[in-house]
Amino acid sequence: AAARGCGGVWRRAWQRGAGGPAPAPRGQRAVARNARGGAVPAGKSGLAPWVPVVGLEIHAQISSNSKLFSGSQVQFAAAPNSLVSFFDASLPGTLPVLNRRCVEAAVMTGLALNCSINKRSLFDRKHYFYADLPAGYQITQQRVPIAVNGSLSYSLCIDNKMSQMVTKTVRIKQIQLEQDSGKSLHDDTRNQTLVDLNRAGVGLMEVVMEPDMCCGEEAAAAVRELQLILQTLGSSQAVMAEGQLRVDANVSVHHPGEHYGVRTEVKNINSLRFLAKAVDYEIQRQIEELENGGTILNETRAFDSKLGCTVPMRDKEGKQDYRFMPEPNLPPLILYDAKSLPANMNHQQVVNIDWIHERLPDLPSVKRAKLVEQYGILPEHGFTLLNEDGLTEFFENVVKQTQMKPKKVIGWILNDLLSYLKQHSLTVKESPVSSFLLADLLNLLEKKEISSTAAKQVLAELWKGEGKTPFEIVKEKKLELIQDQKELEQICQVVIDGQENEVIMMVLG
Repeated sequence: AAARGCGGVWRRAWQRGAGGPAPAPRGQRAVARNARGGAVPAGKSGLAPWVPVVGLEIHAQISSNSKLFSGSQVQFAAAPNSLVSFFDASLPGTLPVLNRRCVEAAVMTGLALNCSINKRSLFDRKHYFYADLPAGYQITQQRVPIAVNGSLSYSLCIDNKMSQMVTKTVRIKQIQLEQDSGKSLHDDTRNQTLVDLNRAGVGLMEVVMEPDMCCGEEAAAAVRELQLILQTLGSSQAVMAEGQLRVDANVSVHHPGEHYGVRTEVKNINSLRFLAKAVDYEIQRQIEELENGGTILNETRAFDSKLGCTVPMRDKEGKQDYRFMPEPNLPPLILYDAKSLPANMNHQQVVNIDWIHERLPDLPSVKRAKLVEQYGILPEHGFTLLNEDGLTEFFENVVKQTQMKPKKVIGWILNDLLSYLKQHSLTVKESPVSSFLLADLLNLLEKKEISSTAAKQVLAELWKGEGKTPFEIVKEKKLELIQDQKELEQICQVVIDGQENEVIMMVLG
């Protein structure tokens, strides 16, 4: 069962108590670690095993200089309300003008996710009332989105063993273009809420994944693969810390053969680690609730990263009426391919699906395969290189500058460099050891001027960032290997001469 990733068996992470799921961090970590299956064994109730179901809705901010329907600039951390056009503020008489770059980014993303691109898609108004939504509605694509029926393949390791990896696929229901809302800033000291509209109207792609996952580990792996694809395409920077990639997780549990259970939605998760924890906690919470005779509410919850648990936000029992209606100020969005493009049409005025498809870059899965083929490394090594930001470039730079074989270089990169970076919570770009310095060190090792043990000592000195080169450290610490046989004989003779008694005992046997 374990060889199937999350397709095997969930194991109990903690004993059930009368008060529901235990909040202890150790228990929560055990859930994530043991998240191995679509079926959770029955507890004291003796009921059939539980089947967790996880679906995701991901909002990716489109990488564009201006907003979806206005010419306002898009910039992170700009002064509040400094990037707001009349349309963004919803002043009377203003009209939306569709941003071509956002359309091309959505088409590019759809093609990379194996979607069918709708040549005719529609815009709709979704009505709801928030202080940071000036118009009282969001322009989205509820009826006919720009892309549908895709798939995303992702890999995850079993029991944290990189040598045991499985590949899974999640279906993509649709990708739709829509506006982002503004941002409400709550000032508790003054007991007031301030509104920043800089983000209002920024272009989003909402990627809706079908409920094909069953644990936090799978959800996090799928989102990470999507993040890599978006960054490779350039359709989104997808920096979660800056709110450019936000995840809503829909979670439910049911017994095998039964209909899906009542789902809860965990909103606005902004980290892969928190996503895995939130999903696993919510699965366990629902199982505990049901086995203790309770019911699951159809509600929206948030993940409290400090407590390590989900907390209620609002219930969804009374279905909200968004009063969807066609957007009257935007005509249908018409796209073309090579066959349907009219001969007399100005190519600069249309979006050509085939033209975009021909210019797609190599996706992460292709890059991994090329790394394995080019450098003779293991598939799991290629997976790690791509998954860590900047690590592939670092590795290739070291390989170019050293005489050591790539198979040996990868060991130093993953076992020594990456371990240090993670231990000190540093990114590859923040590494005090540059690719040049590491290559210089590996050259000394490859030329047999130092031993492997000495090389690790030199690397430890390089981490200090004192500006010394590996050669200087070797000389300073006298770590070089002695190549002169006469010099070695002299050293051995000095040792023997200083241990007369031991020598006599060895000679006598």
